Amino acid sequence: MTKRIETVVLDCAGLSAWIVQDRQVAAMIQIFSELESDLVISATTIIEVSHAGVNIPRLNWLLSRIKVEPVTKETAKASARLLKEANPHGRRYAIDATVAEMALRQPGPVAMLTSDVDDMSKLCGGQVYLIAT
Repeated sequence: MTKRIETVVLDCAGLSAWIVQDRQVAAMIQIFSELESDLVISATTIIEVSHAGVNIPRLNWLLSRIKVEPVTKETAKASARLLKEANPHGRRYAIDATVAEMALRQPGPVAMLTSDVDDMSKLCGGQVYLIAT
């Protein structure tokens, strides 16, 4: 990377990896933090990452350290347009669309930690630097 990344978006996989203290993800987040990049998630990511096995105290601690973007009527409409333009099939892309929409309106350059590089590349159209987790 030649430019400083202004914003780092974590999708469900990125946040999940941080919760379980995955070494690679933790190291990347440490570097981004040292570079003063903003860490951001969509509010829908909290829902997606929450399950019976998640460490809730750790999740809550991490949430206190990052920006959580709400999903509003306007952002939901923009996400729906993005989904229609990208043309992926199935409702499983709905949350991905909200995360992509949120990433696209963050101060750039923007990077995203994701396990869905193919899907996110369709939704973000090359405007977000995608880092596989």
